[in-house]
Amino acid sequence: MGKFMDSNRLQDLQQALQHRSLWDFALAFYAQPGVEQACLTLQDAADVDVCELLFHGWLYCHGLQAKREVLADISRERAHWQRQFTEPLRHLRRELKPQAAEDEAIDTLRKSIKTAELQAERVNLQRWQQWAQASEYVSQRLEEVDDSMQDRSIWLQNRLFFAKFDSASLSGSRVCDGISPALECLASQLDHCKSPR
Repeated sequence: MGKFMDSNRLQDLQQALQHRSLWDFALAFYAQPGVEQACLTLQDAADVDVCELLFHGWLYCHGLQAKREVLADISRERAHWQRQFTEPLRHLRRELKPQAAEDEAIDTLRKSIKTAELQAERVNLQRWQQWAQASEYVSQRLEEVDDSMQDRSIWLQNRLFFAKFDSASLSGSRVCDGISPALECLASQLDHCKSPR
């Protein structure tokens, strides 16, 4: 469970969130060793929305987490964006990969699609950030991460899967076995991106 914030702490955190955008965090985090592959593993094997994953990591690095009771609506809204725009672009880009290796015109088309896919993800991350920073709702939407919480991979797992599985079914499932190394990789890299709390 997270901790509630006093008004001074809340103002400090709002300023910190504005100082480093979610997009900038995403670029830096994605460049860390193993992060790209871990994100792709979670996306392809466990249907994780990488933009939401990055959102949780960004908040965590500021000592924050989204309150579960208010996260469901924004998660559904952002997942709809992904299904409508990002995923079709990703599908096209992947479909064209074999042909792009042999045809320069298709390679150019594929690169254009990749640029559009990245732009769709950037817009999605901006919406996540706007949701977190809406000043009139910050105290209702965010709380401090419990400093006594030791296992970041379990924290990340709980953030990503609380709506899909309960803890017992996830920890006992084969899905957990397949994604645990990816979660551990991401959790270990979160420390490298931490802001002072």
